[in-house]
Amino acid sequence: MPHDHHDHDHDDPHALLPPDPALRVRALETLLARKGLIEPAALDEIIDTYQNRIGPRNGAQVVARAWADPEFRAALLQDATPVVADLGFFGRQGEHVIAVENTATQHNMVVCTLCSCYPWPLLGIPPAWYKSDAYRSRAVREPRKVLAEFGVTLPDETAVRVWDSTAEVRYLVIPRRPEGTEGMGVDDLARLVTRDSMVGTGLARSPGA
Repeated sequence: MPHDHHDHDHDDPHALLPPDPALRVRALETLLARKGLIEPAALDEIIDTYQNRIGPRNGAQVVARAWADPEFRAALLQDATPVVADLGFFGRQGEHVIAVENTATQHNMVVCTLCSCYPWPLLGIPPAWYKSDAYRSRAVREPRKVLAEFGVTLPDETAVRVWDSTAEVRYLVIPRRPEGTEGMGVDDLARLVTRDSMVGTGLARSPGA
């Protein structure tokens, strides 16, 4: 007798997972831990490393140094990969980095239309919105509207260029240096650099903000 495929839904591991993405991740983590395939404490350590210890602070240091050191900035814009590697920022998801600089006439914005390629050693784990279908499609079609939703409104004379990150190339946006930061050291400047500003969906903070 032929069997209806619905009779075997319980054999589909996806049928055991809830529909919400966050809950699916948590449920999958629980299943893998029960099977002894992962160690939850080790997984938490990896996530904490990328979110808090590696994370955007690395990229912020690079940006701050580019603001403060013209020779470093020139080298970074010419070939960022060896420059950031010399600072210890390399490895998986950190290959083939290209730095692009925001100016009064051009604002740069990064998207990965095919997946979610992202420079992990510089920016940490990509945020959920960066991986979303909505961002990946709309950033290319209507970048100014997307930027406005992030709170970034640019003058009409400022062109917006969208860079498509891939497995071969990842981008780091050098945001414009805020006014009133003359004389500030690299560490103080780095505190003004946000993760979103290094993706192009935000601006660097003003001093005292």
